[in-house]
Amino acid sequence: AHIGYRFGLSSISGCRPWTFLVRRPLKFGVVLEEIRIRGLGVIDDAVLDLAPGLTVVSGETGAGKTMIVQGLGLITGGRADYALVSPQTGRAFVEARLVVPDGSPLAERVQELGADLDENVLIIGRTLTAEGRSRAHLGGRSVPASVLSEITENLIAVHGQSEAQRLRRPSTQREALDRFAGKAVAEPLARYSQVYARLAKVRAELADITERAREREQEAELLRRGLAEVERVAPTPGEDVALDAELRRLEHAETLVRVAQTAHSALVSDPATGDDTPGAVDLVAAARRIIGAESSLDPQLADFASRLGEVSTLLTDIAADLASYAAGVESDPARLAEAQDRKAALTSLTRAHGTDIDGVLQWAETASRRLLELDNTGDRLEALTAERDRLTEELGRLAAEISAARTAAAERFGEAVAAELAGLAMPRARVEAAVLQREDPGGLPVNGRTLAYGPTGVDDVELRLVPHPGAPARPVEKGASGGELSRVMLAIEVVLASAEAGATMVFDEVDAGVGGRAAVEIGRRLARLARTHQVICITHLPQVAAFADRHLVVRKADDGSVTRSGVVALDGPGRVRELSRMLAGQEESSLARGHAEELLAAAAADKAAQ
Repeated sequence: AHIGYRFGLSSISGCRPWTFLVRRPLKFGVVLEEIRIRGLGVIDDAVLDLAPGLTVVSGETGAGKTMIVQGLGLITGGRADYALVSPQTGRAFVEARLVVPDGSPLAERVQELGADLDENVLIIGRTLTAEGRSRAHLGGRSVPASVLSEITENLIAVHGQSEAQRLRRPSTQREALDRFAGKAVAEPLARYSQVYARLAKVRAELADITERAREREQEAELLRRGLAEVERVAPTPGEDVALDAELRRLEHAETLVRVAQTAHSALVSDPATGDDTPGAVDLVAAARRIIGAESSLDPQLADFASRLGEVSTLLTDIAADLASYAAGVESDPARLAEAQDRKAALTSLTRAHGTDIDGVLQWAETASRRLLELDNTGDRLEALTAERDRLTEELGRLAAEISAARTAAAERFGEAVAAELAGLAMPRARVEAAVLQREDPGGLPVNGRTLAYGPTGVDDVELRLVPHPGAPARPVEKGASGGELSRVMLAIEVVLASAEAGATMVFDEVDAGVGGRAAVEIGRRLARLARTHQVICITHLPQVAAFADRHLVVRKADDGSVTRSGVVALDGPGRVRELSRMLAGQEESSLARGHAEELLAAAAADKAAQ
């Protein structure tokens, strides 16, 4: 894969030139291509075109270089300092362009968040207002600042005096040692993480079963009683509906017989009762005979006669059915009492377990399954206990393996970092990587000890700095000044740097308080780190700036602000002039220019030899 990045050529005067795209092999993974800052501190509106490798930013004190670090802190989700918002605009804005390779984890995460990638470019931004409001943007979408922190956590690392440096966190110290140890820690740690997660689930389920034992027994007893009642009554599907219909017939038998007989009499006369009044069947039959006698005179009359025949047949059938129904309805007090008792039993079930008998039967089926599950709790408890013991044993074995690998790597790691510090103005300093464990009665059994443990093992890794022989070893977060801590971090990053793509590393004042040969060593190490990482360094040292792959200078305008024209990409004579200024404060000094040219030549030769 390749990316395009902007590269500027400067005139002898050092003015900002036109830019063009250059193709360069992409070996850095995600690359920070551009930063734009508006209304932040002294920066009115400035754009920094960046590139892979080592980018150096220089300029006079107070020119706004620190605002670049502040801007990077904002786009990485850092805390906003609203006092930096320009009072003239009342609003500050920082935007960064990152080139993201196809198929990378970042590209996938950006898509999950619903943000957009435009031709492999991700734009992230942060806006502050003087009223104390902050807004963050990711790929055209408004997001919380915490999302920017998540996205950039492993992509952009800012190391500066005013930043909450990552090396102060114990987790970062452990991660550094683990990276140095390589597969010896990575492989067992991956398995450890899996076992740890499973053990946590097993312990949670065991705790739930144990803590809720009484509650489960009460639930089981209630289910047994309910199921016993259902079994005693033994309802059948739809029985309550059929029983309701039967009860209505039994309770109103006399009324039903009377109604049926009366309706039957209206249809058919019954001479045996002394009632000679013709019924509906007789009347319809008479009408049919009258029309049928003359139906040959008109086809329509014949149709009427046919239809009256159909009505007569239907009425006759209904009359017969009514007579049969009336004869079949019997008053049975014994059956009525039995049906009423059955109805009461069914009603009791529906009140307790459902709206109707079908609901009761469904409850009984579900309750049977739940009771079986509760009755099997003992078996489940036994199985979980056995699994917990097996996982605990395996976790202890893996923890011991990880701890041994860390301990074996710790001494080599400390020696390697100390070797780098020797060239970073800390020649007598030593770094110790202490691998510690804490006893915990409720912890993990490991090699006959019971230790506190967590998702990364039983070890607390603590980096300790011994600034000079005879001095006590103190944790780096307590015993190192800001400048020393930056150099320790630089030494660690150089030690850990490999051919793999790395994060964008930003160093502010990493060269504080050093000069001469030590400054050259800092530049050399930054250049070495830039072979596998994108490195941005804000510096006052010409020895460091000489190693830059890209050199930007920040210059104030006459009104004290920094505008687009105030950020200049230097090359050739422009770099010589800037290094001369950094060396002697005089751009036109022939002696300083000669020294600057020597620095550039020496740095180029050094980089070519790496």
